[in-house]
Amino acid sequence: MLDVKSISRRYGDLKAVDEVSFAIGSGEIVGLLGHNGAGKTTIMKMLSGYLEPDSGTIHFQNKLLESGDNTLQKALGYLPENLPVYPELSVAGYLQYAAELKGITGKQQRNAIRAVTESTDLTERFLSPIATLSRGMKQRVGVAQALLGSPTLLILDEPTNGLDPAQTEQMRSLIKTISQSATVILSTHIMQEVEATCSRALIIRQGKLAADTQLNDMNSSNTISLQTTSTPQVVNEALGKESWFRRIEPSAIAPVAPDAQSLTLTTAADVDINEIVAKCVNKLVSHSIPVLSIHSDRKNLQSLFLDINAGTAATEHTPEVTHAA
Repeated sequence: MLDVKSISRRYGDLKAVDEVSFAIGSGEIVGLLGHNGAGKTTIMKMLSGYLEPDSGTIHFQNKLLESGDNTLQKALGYLPENLPVYPELSVAGYLQYAAELKGITGKQQRNAIRAVTESTDLTERFLSPIATLSRGMKQRVGVAQALLGSPTLLILDEPTNGLDPAQTEQMRSLIKTISQSATVILSTHIMQEVEATCSRALIIRQGKLAADTQLNDMNSSNTISLQTTSTPQVVNEALGKESWFRRIEPSAIAPVAPDAQSLTLTTAADVDINEIVAKCVNKLVSHSIPVLSIHSDRKNLQSLFLDINAGTAATEHTPEVTHAA
């Protein structure tokens, strides 16, 4: 569907995007994360054809994206972070205008406008001037225009901005429905939004692709963090014959008590980590080994993001981890 190879973009002396490469398949919902100024918006503008990369290539449906080629634009739905709406127009008038820009006319236009109005729950405000709408309602108008023409590639920049919890849940459901026939790229500052909606996350740091991870993989772990007053040798002797146990190593985590040891236990890769933690506790207790603390070392998206951006300038903003439904 979308194949991006080594794209870069400069603004004067600033290299906003630096040799970024990734591929996205049909039906994927991919989250694009990064601090403000990391390069996300520039990447989205290049993917939409609004900006050309200084170097590198973008292939859409196996065709090179080039200046003047409208192939992508006809298949694209794009919601920028700050949507340029016309306050004097009604919702109906604005969607009609947006449909005409996309070349949708006649009966097809009427059907398309009706479909996106219903899917974004704008029917009751269809004839209202945009100037009278709340911020959340205006956001839904923006999503509605992006959906016109049944795009096969949908790029959404902060799609739940200004929505209440019920509307946010509706938007998540809508995005998942859209992904049945389209590829979706979602940029947001709300970490839970990516975790609730996306199957994959791309993390951008200072213009570079710092991580490309499947979110399902983050829910798995094969390491256990243990705090005990026993030595690694004693713990190793107690667990050494267990089929799930692989090795034990010192951990950099601060001990919870002055005489405690922080240890990392590595398990087999194909185990249920929660079940193994319970077995580990039982085995250690049966050997009279004190267990001060024990848990799986499962990472989440927030911890991965913070690890990647450790040391980034304090003036940049970390994506929110609250206020999501």
